[in-house]
Formats: sequence, structure tokens, C-alpha cells
Amino acid sequence: MLSVVISTPLPAVADESGQRVDYLGFAQGALPVALENDAAALKVGMEQALLAIDGNEGGYGLTPKPGDAETRISFVYQLPASTTFTEFAVPNVLETPSPSQTFVRNVEIAGSDSGAEGDFGVLATATLETHAAKGQVTSIPVTDERPVRWVRVTLAGGIDIQRDKTFLEFSEIIGYGMQETVPQSDAFHGKWKGRGVLLELKQEGALVSGCYDRVGDLEGTVSGNLLRATGKTRTGDIPSTFVLAVGDSGNISGVRSTNGAPFRLYSGDAAPGITTECSEQEVQPLGCGAIIHGINFDFDSATIRPESEELLAALATGLKDSDAAAITVIGHTSSEGSDTYNEKLSQRRAEAVAAAIVERGVDAGSVSAEGRGEQQPIADNSTEAGRSLNRRVEIGCR
Repeated sequence: MLSVVISTPLPAVADESGQRVDYLGFAQGALPVALENDAAALKVGMEQALLAIDGNEGGYGLTPKPGDAETRISFVYQLPASTTFTEFAVPNVLETPSPSQTFVRNVEIAGSDSGAEGDFGVLATATLETHAAKGQVTSIPVTDERPVRWVRVTLAGGIDIQRDKTFLEFSEIIGYGMQETVPQSDAFHGKWKGRGVLLELKQEGALVSGCYDRVGDLEGTVSGNLLRATGKTRTGDIPSTFVLAVGDSGNISGVRSTNGAPFRLYSGDAAPGITTECSEQEVQPLGCGAIIHGINFDFDSATIRPESEELLAALATGLKDSDAAAITVIGHTSSEGSDTYNEKLSQRRAEAVAAAIVERGVDAGSVSAEGRGEQQPIADNSTEAGRSLNRRVEIGCR
């Protein structure tokens, strides 16, 4: 088993857009679809599987019930497009000072191109050792660079087993490489029901409107296979944020945060027979007051990427149909980088969007741009799902 400890976070080796991308991250569309080996016996569920790819490099309790040196937990993830991994990594292999808890010892990553129950081949393995300090990363070299659509991550044993019954901890499994273009999903149209989930969505192109819990309305935009949306209750204006995907079986899953609380698993099965208060409503157009997540930029740049064209056209149409005398395009970033740098980056990106809608027919005299950097987050910056929601454009009108 091979592994290399890096004393600082892994360097930003760029892909074609200039950004090193974790293609095994939930915020890039990877979804947990199955649990195997000792998961059921130790009460390990989809929430633990999601925590392993949520972009938060801190540790968490992997096993709600104690395991032992022979424990094996496997998570199977579906990727949104064929992916070839070149490196995996596990950050912050750190021990809780307790004889009844320890970090996972062995990691195996396998891949399949034929399904969640298909023929998996081993892509990489590692034996972990405790890091000397926070911020270190164990790099796991890939031994088989085959293209895959499903990844099985198996976590086994513990680094320091002191008792027969020991709780296991883990942090994050990261996967770098190359991925084919992810087509835009058209699956966000339907009704879903589950524990704590009552949801109806309607999709028109990249735009989605809907309602939830019989008390809230949401709007969002689709990028690839993910919907990023914001909602508020009709009384009290209590906010929620969502990052969701629809699986092959028609179920919806992802995460939701309400009123700034940590993200929680949000999952429901298709329920076409239910009726909600927004069943007769149409998809709301983009325009004044919109919060837009699907306008994508090159990494560390104000260059708008081509896949954003549909949203820019819809935004321009909605604003031309409004009677606003003044329109402000407001740019927001996540928290990576300094406050000053992010404010300047958000200003440049807001200016780019303002120029784009003017090119599409919005009166130049009515449009201005404002960058607010990382100062007004709408989600937790400790996870990549939250950071991806904070990277947004808002439209203010008067």
C-alpha cells in the first residue's frame, strides 16, 4: 500500500480552467448511492457517506456504533460523467485523545464503468498514519488510471486500536483527475417526499422554482447535475439553502441548511401523487431580486464560461421586461483568499455580468456593478457545498 504525507495542502495543479478540482466531491456532483460491508451493522448511513465528500476536511465520527480492527465500511459513489483519477488524498489524519476512538487505518479506492454493482477494479490503496499537525495531507498515488463512473471507497480498521470495541473516525476522501463534460440535468421537475422532505420543483432550462414543507418557496439554477437553490418561509422569512441532485431511480438527495445551521442530508423518493401549494405555479423568470449560482467563471478570473450563456440570456430577458430604473449586479465570493482580493475579484465578476446583459439588450444607463467579496455569505464556508452557494450573483433593482 502506497501513500505520501504532504506537510501542507496539496498544490494547485491546474486543469484546463486553471483550477484543481476534487471530482469525488459532492459539490462537483458525486453522489452516495450504496453502503456495503459492515455499514448496516454499525449504523453507518448515507449521512456519513456524504460527510466523506462534503469538502470539509475536518474529522467526524464514521461509526455510530463501535467497530474493531477488522471493521470494513464501503461507500459507493456515482459520478456525473466519466472520470479518470490521477491522485487521491486524505487530509487531517488526526486522533481524538480517547482510547475508545481512532482514525481509519486502511483506504482502498476502486472504480467501475458498468454500475454501482458492476465490476470494480482497484484504483489506489493506502495505509494511513497519524499526521503530526493539522493541515497535512496524505497523497494516495493512483495505480490504475481507468475511466470510471462509480467509485467504491472502503475504509478499514483503525490506526490505534486499544479496545475490542472502538469508534472509528474519518475526514475526507479527495479525488483529482479529469472528467468529461457534465450535461445539464433536466430532472428537477417533480414531487418528492421523505423524512423531513416535502418538495415540488419545476424546471425550465437552467431555471427552477418550487416549494417545500408547505411553508416555503425556493428558486435556483442548475449547473451540470446539481441544483443550487435558496428559499424562504412565507411567514418569518426564515432562509434555507439547498444543493440537490436527482438520481437514476428518480429520488432526490443532497443537503439543506436552514437559518444558517450546518448542512444536513436531504433525501426523498419520487411522490408524483401528492399536491402542493405551488402545483399550479409557473417557473419564475430571472430578474430583480434573483440569486444566481450558475454563472460560471474561469478560476481566479472574471472570464465568463460558455455554459453560462443560457442563464445570461434568461437574465437579460427578465430584466428587459422589468420596469426597474436602476439595476445593480452584485458579486459575491466564498472565503478562500484575503478579504481585499475577494472584494476585487467579485467587483470584476459583477462588471463582467453587467457587461454581458448590456450586450444582450439591457439599457447600459440603468446597469451598475458592485463587488461585496466574502462579506455576506448565505451558507457555511466550511464545506464546498456552502462555498459553492456563496459564489453567486445577485440582482438589486430600484
